[in-house]
Amino acid sequence: MKLGIVGLPNVGKSTLFNSLTKAGAESANYPFCTIDPNVGIVTVPDHRLDVLGEMHHSARIVPATIEFVDIAGLVKGASKGEGLGNQFLANIRECDAIVHVVRCFEDSNIIHVDGSIDPIRDIETINLELVFADLEVLERRQARVGKSAKIDKSLGKENELLQKLIAHLENGSPARSYEPEDEDEAALIKGYWLLTAKPVIYAANVAEDDLADDGQSNEMVQKVREFAAAENSEVFVISAQIEQEIAELEDDEKQEFLETLGLSESGLDKLIRASYHLLGLISFLTTGPDESRAWTIKNGSKAPQAAGKIHTDFERGFIKAEVVSYDDLVSNGGYAGAREKGLVRMEGKEYVVKDGDVIVFRFNV
Repeated sequence: MKLGIVGLPNVGKSTLFNSLTKAGAESANYPFCTIDPNVGIVTVPDHRLDVLGEMHHSARIVPATIEFVDIAGLVKGASKGEGLGNQFLANIRECDAIVHVVRCFEDSNIIHVDGSIDPIRDIETINLELVFADLEVLERRQARVGKSAKIDKSLGKENELLQKLIAHLENGSPARSYEPEDEDEAALIKGYWLLTAKPVIYAANVAEDDLADDGQSNEMVQKVREFAAAENSEVFVISAQIEQEIAELEDDEKQEFLETLGLSESGLDKLIRASYHLLGLISFLTTGPDESRAWTIKNGSKAPQAAGKIHTDFERGFIKAEVVSYDDLVSNGGYAGAREKGLVRMEGKEYVVKDGDVIVFRFNV
């Protein structure tokens, strides 16, 4: 999974990136501090892997990962070259989703590019720049396709789609709210790599005092939640500054620190949960002496598709999948106990993989 982090300058974007990835991205109190995109890879915490690893004496544990891309803060007019321009938007076109950091705290020591704190105005500023950047892509494409469609009639459908999409975006609506007429349209839209077609997770960046009640008493957070609900986006409340402090602690100290703040999970845990939910992702597991590993797939994937996540040969030559749920495997002390109770099943090509399934694939190429 690859997530792009966007936001206005000085909203806590790079501070959040630092804390999530420990990548040490430069973070300072002035616009455009982030010149080159910062990239960091984070492992997805999964206690199930530790249990399986111990159970099967695995030589290594391989968790799922998330790649974060942090770009320069965007300002009004970025799509037309203001600030550092839209050169950086290209760096997040291939991301699966966008994490939009929104400032929901007052602090006179941290300047705001627009002079005041207004999260909805800030969201709309960024969204408009993403729309403009997508329009530029679509208009260039339409100029080429429209000319060729006069000769090649097979391009007529794409030309019509481009005209509809351009009109949709010119109305200020993101591409994700456009309803494709059929699978062909959906496939074409996917190929354009539009920024506004990506699902969005809003990170409401608050002061420490607003963390304990998950921002319930913060009016700005409530406005962000209402805005996100209207477009079926996810929201999670975070304090980038506190996350940075958490990132500097050892694992055994983190939980104790969270408890002193009245928190049950870190911002990274919240973001991972929101990401998996928004993108419809689950994890299945494999385990043995060599490794215990988590594999991320789309919810609803069938066994051969899951097998293909490991290796294309597994999908091509798929025969059967030996499946047991993680809970059944652990509660019965391993495969022997689970088999004795008939909890290990052989599943075929139509089996829909569930989160926490522990699978051994049978294949022949």
